[in-house]
Amino acid sequence: MKCALVTGGSRGIGRAICVRLAEMGYHIIINYKGNLEAANETLSLVRAKGSDGELLQFDVANKEEILQLLGGWVEANSEKYIEVLVNNAGIKDDGLMMWMKDAQWENVIDTSLGGFFYVTRIVLNSMLLKKYGRIINVVSLSGLKGLPGQVNYSAAKAGVIGATKALAQEVGRRGITVNAVAPGFIKTDMTEGLDEKELKSMIPVKRFGTAEEVAHAVGFLASPQAGYITAEVLSINGGLYS
Repeated sequence: MKCALVTGGSRGIGRAICVRLAEMGYHIIINYKGNLEAANETLSLVRAKGSDGELLQFDVANKEEILQLLGGWVEANSEKYIEVLVNNAGIKDDGLMMWMKDAQWENVIDTSLGGFFYVTRIVLNSMLLKKYGRIINVVSLSGLKGLPGQVNYSAAKAGVIGATKALAQEVGRRGITVNAVAPGFIKTDMTEGLDEKELKSMIPVKRFGTAEEVAHAVGFLASPQAGYITAEVLSINGGLYS
């Protein structure tokens, strides 16, 4: 059974990606940290598309949980093969660097950059054996441009961009592509507190994006037809920055 694992798949962009990959026929493994109700809602949407899935709870910032729960899932499900991995989980904890606490730095770095490393390392082995795989990392405009108040978030996402380009060179000959998508301002829970009216005046297309538009790009990169695209970062930002 061909599966797609989406970290942080219970809400927002992660949920939209789960639904899009379900439309492509994948069995969806929905990772979530704590919101069981939201994760079950995503699973219902996946099933409404005629596919199926399951929930897998672990904190991507906790390498012991990843090793135990994701590693245990891989060992216990030899008949299932994670063909697509979407590293989507991430958190923001903004503040100017001069006032940033150690925990703000560590939590954001551990979730985005640490999570990418520990999750991908476990999943990668079966892709190498099968000589096929798609890894898509959800980064951010912040990781490309850098944004004030987001030194931690910008560093984490920029780190994932560098790792994307490096890993793509390591595994390309085994039929595995590694790419990233970099959303700009997308209408989700994470952007609810922003002044949309003011910000959209800066965006050439004059609006925020949707989670479904990001998911469509992820679906393309996950497809067999995207096999000659790797080590790329696709900006989804309405022309705000390129």
